[in-house]
Amino acid sequence: MNDEIIIAGLEMPTRIGVPDVERSNWQTLVADITLRSPTPFDEMGDAITHTIDYEAAANRFRAIAAARPRHLIETLAAEIAECALDEFGAASVCIELRKRILPGTNHVAVRLCRSGAA
Repeated sequence: MNDEIIIAGLEMPTRIGVPDVERSNWQTLVADITLRSPTPFDEMGDAITHTIDYEAAANRFRAIAAARPRHLIETLAAEIAECALDEFGAASVCIELRKRILPGTNHVAVRLCRSGAA
């Protein structure tokens, strides 16, 4: 089954970066998050209780990003993936997390995919 919910371009304010001065300022990261549904769409019976509430998930992911300073976007991506699997019951999650920091580039990004418990 490949039924997926996609949250594209999720803006997440956070304090992140290796240098102390970078972490002292808020910046906005952008994420594309793909959540594989634990239930096939045609078996949901049009009930939100059988799917992943993408508004609640997006709000939770933003809260994770804002909760504390971090050095690495890799760390934040892993924390969001764990939340998607553990709190929202996604069968799997793929995240691309982008940061506009490196001069002469549009952005740098990390991408990770994780599967939930079988």
